[in-house]
Amino acid sequence: MDFPTRTVHLPGLGNGLDFEVLADDAIIGPAIERGSWADDETQLMVAHITGLDGSGEGGRARVVDLGANVGWFAVQAVLAGAEVDAFEPVPAIAAVARRNVERAMAVGPGTGRVHEVAAGPERGQAQIALDASNHGDNRVVAGDAAPDDMAATELVTIEIAPVDEFVTGPVDFLKIDTQGSEWLALQGASALLASSPRLGLLLEFWPYALRDCSDRQLLEFLFEQGFTIGKATDAPYPMTVDRILRQMQGRDPVKAGIDIYGSRERPFHVLGLAARLKGVVRSLKEP
Repeated sequence: MDFPTRTVHLPGLGNGLDFEVLADDAIIGPAIERGSWADDETQLMVAHITGLDGSGEGGRARVVDLGANVGWFAVQAVLAGAEVDAFEPVPAIAAVARRNVERAMAVGPGTGRVHEVAAGPERGQAQIALDASNHGDNRVVAGDAAPDDMAATELVTIEIAPVDEFVTGPVDFLKIDTQGSEWLALQGASALLASSPRLGLLLEFWPYALRDCSDRQLLEFLFEQGFTIGKATDAPYPMTVDRILRQMQGRDPVKAGIDIYGSRERPFHVLGLAARLKGVVRSLKEP
């Protein structure tokens, strides 16, 4: 499948950067054209990888981006000086991400690579369903049909491989937004997790789409791995598994999802004192 694209100039990105988006996208593209995407999540990642000694050569932070799409997070990390490995399995979208990363490398201090594979537990191939309007909602499917909630789709064969085949730890930040395949991506990154004790995390938590595990199982795994976790907001606060699941109750069972933010062996509160105090107030008000 080919995607028409257009390039927009973003004055607020670095010192100004041209960024390529999918022209007919319904969600991510229009947001980037307005100037930004996933503001809270981006801020948390950048705060983690700046101002700290990274694990890479010369103290450079190392970032792994699973489900890179057009490369927004990868570009932000390159502009912040990180060494980035981004994974995007849809060939036409990976090509856009690669061009965006190359633009960022031309003006920013970091480096980046785009791997045209989906993160999974083992080598293989699979079908991915491409949503006709939301080009950020592309999901690996077990059979030959897309989920009922997706718009008219096309199925594309993609490559799957463990992250551990491409990246050797330690790394400093891991972002996973794989539309329900987060658990499977983590299973193929066990060596990376074991060798990256000081790791920041962003992970999309969408129980409806989760494959091969339950919502509780995924959250408990993160706790077992030593992460302090909460919601990825402008003022996150540490949460228990039960509290996260409780806050998911009553939401639309199909659309409900949140982004999880986590940290281990590094401060959880990276956004400053004001955000930390706001998080305390929020924790007292929320169920």
